Amino acid sequence: MTAPGAAGRCPPTTWLGPLLLLVCLLVSRSTAEEVSENCSHMIGDGHLKVLQQLIDSQMETSCQIAFEFVDQEQLTDPVCYLKKAFLQVQDILDETMRFRDNTPNANVIVQLQELSLRLNSCFTKDYEEQDKACVRTFYETPLQLLEKIKNVFNETKNLLKKDWNIFSKNCNNSFAKCSSQGHERQPEGRSDPQLPGFVLRLLVPSIILVLLAVGGLLFYRRRRWSLREPWTVDPPMEQPEGSPLTQDEDRQVELPV
Repeated sequence: MTAPGAAGRCPPTTWLGPLLLLVCLLVSRSTAEEVSENCSHMIGDGHLKVLQQLIDSQMETSCQIAFEFVDQEQLTDPVCYLKKAFLQVQDILDETMRFRDNTPNANVIVQLQELSLRLNSCFTKDYEEQDKACVRTFYETPLQLLEKIKNVFNETKNLLKKDWNIFSKNCNNSFAKCSSQGHERQPEGRSDPQLPGFVLRLLVPSIILVLLAVGGLLFYRRRRWSLREPWTVDPPMEQPEGSPLTQDEDRQVELPV
């Protein structure tokens, strides 16, 4: 028998399940809206401004540094390019771009590092096997490197404003098309940035040694030539006419044979 009034009453679990599902849907929707708003406005004009100030504070120099970055010639898809470049920018900010602590430039790097960490939620992670795909070693000046970083942040900002979820795109197929040896290839016409300095250090002593050798050889030949030159003999002194010596010579000439 059923207890009085129990007939037609649902067990608690029958209505608790749909209620939890509704709560989960509301929470996930609010979270998605929060992430979309954050991604769309996460990179502000202030970040680009301080980055430009960092670029303007750099000394113009021909010295180059080596760093790994995306090869845009291999990875032509703009979304996949920025998705890969974003990871490279994080590594560069952590390992390559170093300034003295508590300086304005160091503070800018810290701001950019914090920004890149917050941006991680806007990017989906692709297979780790593709980490080095479409990447090669660049040899450029620090100024050129900072220009690359600024372009990455600027283009990422523009795409996120159009579609906050754009970097959830799966780029594994695009990465697979890149050469597996792409990160080891160097651009034509570029050499090791340390090579000119090494050649200069080797060339200067060599020139000095050659000059010393040539100078020693010339000195030796000059010395030898001076030793082989015959001694000059002074001409005989002219005797005045009427002297005894000339008279004796005259007499010797006049003697009969």
